[in-house]
Amino acid sequence: MADFFSTYSFRALWTPELIVVLLFTALIYYGITFKKRSTLEEADKVPVRRNIYFVLGLAALYFGWGSPLYVAGHSIITLHMTQMVFAYFAAVPLFILALPKPLVQSVMDTWQRKAEWTYRIIMNPIIGLITFNALFSFYHIPVVFDEVMQAPVLHSLYQGALFASAWLMWWHMLSPLPSGYKLPDLRRIVYIFANGILITPACAMIIFAGSPLYETYTNPAVWSEVMAYCLPPGTSPPTSMMNDGTGTMSFLDAHSDQQLAGVVMKISQELVYVTTIGYVFKQWLAKEQPKEGEWTISDIPTDADRLK
Repeated sequence: MADFFSTYSFRALWTPELIVVLLFTALIYYGITFKKRSTLEEADKVPVRRNIYFVLGLAALYFGWGSPLYVAGHSIITLHMTQMVFAYFAAVPLFILALPKPLVQSVMDTWQRKAEWTYRIIMNPIIGLITFNALFSFYHIPVVFDEVMQAPVLHSLYQGALFASAWLMWWHMLSPLPSGYKLPDLRRIVYIFANGILITPACAMIIFAGSPLYETYTNPAVWSEVMAYCLPPGTSPPTSMMNDGTGTMSFLDAHSDQQLAGVVMKISQELVYVTTIGYVFKQWLAKEQPKEGEWTISDIPTDADRLK
């Protein structure tokens, strides 16, 4: 492991430019939620948990896109899948839960009023359902995966597309705006189950393939080209950093590593979705509880009461 940190540069391992972007994003967020409270309906009560969600979301996104985990994920596919869990199944829902609702509601209302047709298309629940799962599955087709991993610009664009589509998917699962639910609670639960089903084929392909699928992790030439982008120009990555069962980055053999990667993704996704179903049930029960002053069935006088 010491060789790993000594081989790659500080910039490659820690991605300081991403740290700057995330810090700048944090300043904007806290500027909105604290300094401009007077413009929000919830001026005097910004929940502490919302700020915690935002900080955790930033941390999850950094682990997914910028930490040493990102570089190590180019050698060990299990770590690559762990990155994706952090970026698309942890960071995105945490960011959505952290949104300042009155401000976001105002933005959504303005968008719907000025460009309703784009709003109706993009915010359609089916778009979120299909887009993320299709992009995720297409990305893990071996020939696509290897090509994308060898093209840094394309890889960054694809990550951006996955991130944006994850927002659309999670938006309908979490329904962060109380006045804008597009799916009734029962349908939201069905929607979550549908997402779990649609991601299964890609995970199953990775788990049950009879041999390693990706040259990025098995072909030294392809791996060297992928890792070269993490090193200064003209520097070749040492083959000891490849997960070939003998080097310093050896974890498991390539096939076992691939199988574990699929298991990690599927189990992580299931755990997150089960937690989300619990969150939906909690919202559902909260809406079903009688409000102050409302009659319940026990408040209706019975015949016996009338006879007294």
